[in-house]
Amino acid sequence: MASITAVIQSPIHRLPSFRLSSPNRTVPAIYFVLQCRSLASKALNSPFSPFTENRTVSPSVELSSKAIGLLSSRQPLKSRSVVRLPVVRAAAAEAGGASDGLNSPSKSFAARFPALITGFYFFMWYFLNVIFNILNKKVYNYFPYPYFVSVIHLLVGAGYCLISWAVGLPKRAPIDKELLLLLTPVSLCHALGHVMSNVSFAAVAVSFTHTIKALEPFFNAAASQFVLGHQIPFSLWLSLAPVVLGVSMASLTELSFNWTGFVSAMISNVAFTYRSIYSKKAMTGMDSTNVYAYTTIIALLFCIPPAVMIEGPQLLQHGFKDAIAKVGLQKFLSDLFWIGMFYHLYNQLAANTLERVAPLTHAVGNVLKRVFVIGFSIVVFGNKISTQTGIGTAIAIAGVAIYSLNKANLEEQKRRAAKIPSS
Repeated sequence: MASITAVIQSPIHRLPSFRLSSPNRTVPAIYFVLQCRSLASKALNSPFSPFTENRTVSPSVELSSKAIGLLSSRQPLKSRSVVRLPVVRAAAAEAGGASDGLNSPSKSFAARFPALITGFYFFMWYFLNVIFNILNKKVYNYFPYPYFVSVIHLLVGAGYCLISWAVGLPKRAPIDKELLLLLTPVSLCHALGHVMSNVSFAAVAVSFTHTIKALEPFFNAAASQFVLGHQIPFSLWLSLAPVVLGVSMASLTELSFNWTGFVSAMISNVAFTYRSIYSKKAMTGMDSTNVYAYTTIIALLFCIPPAVMIEGPQLLQHGFKDAIAKVGLQKFLSDLFWIGMFYHLYNQLAANTLERVAPLTHAVGNVLKRVFVIGFSIVVFGNKISTQTGIGTAIAIAGVAIYSLNKANLEEQKRRAAKIPSS
């Protein structure tokens, strides 16, 4: 008589499946399973059972065909072979989707298409930046108070950060006195650069402000060499010459030129340069999202006093009334809220985007962003520019691109040289 071996696990997670055949009748499956379980239980409870404590023998029970015949009929049953069918995994899937080792878990969309996700980040970064610059300039056309508007930008951003911390996205990183002292100069430079940028936006065309801000790499190079003592290669200084030349040409014939807009943009360049210097000194284990959140909150505290002292009396006398009379209270409040939200989101998206790419892509992305902002602002506001201004702007942007590419290549060569001795 052939025997049928059923593997019984304790505790029982799987029921063995048998394929039985009889010449004259078919054994009901449920009856057979119940009887098998009854016999298994008796075997487990027997004092001679191999399933005793501290035994490592694999638990198995052999049921002869005679025993099976007594359970079903007097006629012997023929056993073809031991058949183990796949166990239905519905319960396991509901409990946690345990894999059987044959099918590996499917990759997420972001893991399968990283280039597409990075491209989406770039698009959103550019899109939010362009929308912010356009909406920000439109607000200044009927509410020319850049100090107060700067406060609104940071106030909305600070509120966004507090709500994000409250829901745990991201989890708030603790801050101590030492870290607060490190972030204070960073936040001060961030506040000064942001306010001066808005003063320039309110005074001159958006395209001209961004043309002046193209000089920021020049100030970064100067600070690195003369403040930090880092030696800047002559090739980098040479690539900055077109930037200076282009900005000079654009400034001489810019139709919207005034000294307030020009000087404010230059102060913004200096402030953001020192922000970069202090940021390197304040590098900690805290993630960039939390660092930017704390910087925004501290910068807000720096921006409130000058806004109150410089623009407070004018705002209370006629500033708010004039704005509400021109566009209405609802649109006025809506515009202030959205420029603050777009400002915070595009800065956050910029940080998230630049973390995903190499320095070379970072450099190209920054240059293209400025081109997009200048181009869209000219189209939307219909700013008339002279031929010389257009040529100067193009030369300045080209110079920034050359400088950024050269700097990225030099940094890559330094990293490779540093890896060779260690390897």
